Amino acid sequence: QVHLVESGGGSVQAGGSLRLSCVASKFTQSRAWFRSGPGKEREVVGIHFARDVPAYSAPVKGRFTISRDEAENTLYVQMKSLTPGDSAVYYCAAGNGFTWSPSMWSYWGQGTHVSVSS
Repeated sequence: QVHLVESGGGSVQAGGSLRLSCVASKFTQSRAWFRSGPGKEREVVGIHFARDVPAYSAPVKGRFTISRDEAENTLYVQMKSLTPGDSAVYYCAAGNGFTWSPSMWSYWGQGTHVSVSS
């Protein structure tokens, strides 16, 4: 069992930045950020697999940066140029493979809210 705890959510104005953190209770090969906006299905934000360069979904590529501190078992996402469309609950996930499908990830955090006002 892997426990994940996200932090760093909040309310910002459009164009602002936030950094989310996710601490895991143990190491897993893959870590990822997903989000679930109002009335939307959970979608991938980005995936950090092993020591590969993170992969990002199209809506966030160029604006979000995922990084990982293996010593602290912590995954980060630095979000900049935020828009109201980025408002969502952001979830951290952990697993041992590479997949864009939320259903294939084994472990999830409780989520942290991000609200972007115009």
